[in-house]
Amino acid sequence: MPVPKADKIWIDGELVDWDDARIHVLTPTLHYGYGVFEGIRCYGTDRGPAVFQLLPHAQRLLRSARLYPPLDEAPYSAQGLADAIVELIRVNGHEAGCYIRPTIILGYGEMGLNPLPSEPQVIIATWEWGTYLGEEALVSGVKVMFSSYRRIGKNTIPPAGKANGQYLNSSLAKVEAIRAGYDEAIMLSEDGYVAEGTGENIFIVRDGVISTPPLSDGPLGGITRSSVIQIARDLGLEVVEEHLVRSDLYLCDEAFLTGTAAELTPIATVEGRKVGSGTRGPVTEKVQSTFMDAIRGKVDRYKDWLTYVND
Repeated sequence: MPVPKADKIWIDGELVDWDDARIHVLTPTLHYGYGVFEGIRCYGTDRGPAVFQLLPHAQRLLRSARLYPPLDEAPYSAQGLADAIVELIRVNGHEAGCYIRPTIILGYGEMGLNPLPSEPQVIIATWEWGTYLGEEALVSGVKVMFSSYRRIGKNTIPPAGKANGQYLNSSLAKVEAIRAGYDEAIMLSEDGYVAEGTGENIFIVRDGVISTPPLSDGPLGGITRSSVIQIARDLGLEVVEEHLVRSDLYLCDEAFLTGTAAELTPIATVEGRKVGSGTRGPVTEKVQSTFMDAIRGKVDRYKDWLTYVND
């Protein structure tokens, strides 16, 4: 399904009509994938639209850019990007919420594998987008498989950043899973440990304890991941970061995925094996319920996680 159009796209400080937003076909980003991006969500609340963890996302975008010079020369601060995002949401009238995609690319200029002569360009788009893995999956869960593609290595492409080109790795795993009849793929690290989904962090539950792979095993340091860890600990649940292997997912009581797009989605089966009862488990439901309330401004404890567009 095509991305639903909004009125405007923000390009280097200018609001451009959706259909007039253009980049040159010879931008090095198109040819080499040299760019960084973020995925952010805005939700409808009782106080109007509110962006979840806006400043941390803007800060992570700039951290990613630092890994890929000269993208780090884009003349915007994290707060400046956050302000631009709020302005764009307001202009586009996303009262019920939206998805937000800021990206820093290389502008048209010199072509070749040396990116340093190119000028960075910043683009922000917003559009209405539902739950990534399907609304029903928030309760019934998704079917996953282990991909034959390994998560990019720590010394191959920096997994700590969200670079455009590195998501070829995730796309190959996603296509493999869909063609095999699954909803999502789980990727292992070069060392054979569980890393993450194609666009999500992963958690399992055993005997009431929540476990998730450490960042040293290659998953992105997800902002939803860290939010869910805080929620779980605030609920009195134990959360540990530890190496996980394939059999841990086969034998766990519950498992779930987290991410901006996926939010908090249970895993129902792993390669045909039921996880627990084969649907959302009680620990997952408890954490998910609080998370869903938090992103809609219903939990005072987490009110600082939201930036209200109309304030």
